[in-house]
Amino acid sequence: MLYYLFDYLKTEFDLIGAGVFQYISFRAGMAVVLSLIITITFGKNLIRFLQRKQIGEEIRDLGLAGQMEKKGTPTMGGLIIILAIVLPTLLFARLDNIYVILLLVSTIWLGLIGFLDDYIKVYKKNKKGLRGIFKVIGQVGLGLIVGLTLYYNNQVVVREFEEKPTSENEVEMVFEDVKSASTTIPFFKDNELNYDQVFGFFGEEYAGIFYVLLVIFVVTAVSNGANITDGIDGLAAGTSAIIGLTLAILAYVSGRVDFSEYLNIMYIPNLGELVIFCTAFFGACLGFLWYNAYPAQIFMGDTGSLSLGGIIAVSALAIRKELLIPLLCGVFLIESLSVIIQVSYFKYTKKKYGEGRRVFKMAPLHHHYQKMEIPESKITTRLWIVSILLAVMALATLKLR
Repeated sequence: MLYYLFDYLKTEFDLIGAGVFQYISFRAGMAVVLSLIITITFGKNLIRFLQRKQIGEEIRDLGLAGQMEKKGTPTMGGLIIILAIVLPTLLFARLDNIYVILLLVSTIWLGLIGFLDDYIKVYKKNKKGLRGIFKVIGQVGLGLIVGLTLYYNNQVVVREFEEKPTSENEVEMVFEDVKSASTTIPFFKDNELNYDQVFGFFGEEYAGIFYVLLVIFVVTAVSNGANITDGIDGLAAGTSAIIGLTLAILAYVSGRVDFSEYLNIMYIPNLGELVIFCTAFFGACLGFLWYNAYPAQIFMGDTGSLSLGGIIAVSALAIRKELLIPLLCGVFLIESLSVIIQVSYFKYTKKKYGEGRRVFKMAPLHHHYQKMEIPESKITTRLWIVSILLAVMALATLKLR
């Protein structure tokens, strides 16, 4: 909103300083600051409100050290994260941008699903929360919207730089429009991949369908991965903050002609506005740690964790870096895989030997380390360090090919 106000003041009255709102870097910085202020300022008020309403976490005794001490800790803290993302975005981003609209819809959509889950757990005293099938239906619905938008919307354009000879000894880099359903293959030179060519094997008329199915899978997998990771204080919020900052950098370089040409990567027009959203996301996660770091004063609940995962998935898809998700979201991946391995192996051994056996002491992986009597704060910090290393590796793919 402020972008349009100051653009009007600059155009009509030539107001000194109003032009600074034209710069994405300035608006992104302001989004970080505002999101931090919102989470830190209103977070305390939310905690007090939830405590008065006795909206606390119901803890299932898993035999973990310090676990039962968390009983009654306020949950639904994801509400403050969502507010700290949406409000700065509405104020500082251009609201006619397709990527901003898509991310706002994704945030609110998954936030509502998570809120329903938390509401059932807290108010209905049903520890299972919202039935899994309804969560999946909600995630699939969002994936359908995102996939159709990215594939068919005319505002979604991707351009590559091509070398065109101008004389015998000279070449120039020019834009070449490519199909919007393209992505980047990490660590390979000339690494653009057109999904139409891949899925066109089944017939050109089916390419769009397969692309949408891919998007649905990515959105569902990453949002569930973030949800599984949210099991100890500060882990999901801190990891998401690191991922969000990395996505902001990738969006910034992909949305600028000069950086795209220098790095020889796909240029995505209008993507720069996504930087404001990603920096607000980063600030919201960072600010939430003020109260969520060990020992946590509030939990984000599914309201927050499902939203965080969905935002990361949709952002990566918009930036055409979805193939980087296993690397960038490596902590989410190993947490999810630990559950899959544990359950699969338990079922296999129970069928074969008559009793179930386990690979880990407990799944997800962070509970395995807790069973090894490693302090919770140390587990979180070490996984943050792993996430930082993975983020650096993801950024390195811009040059290492």
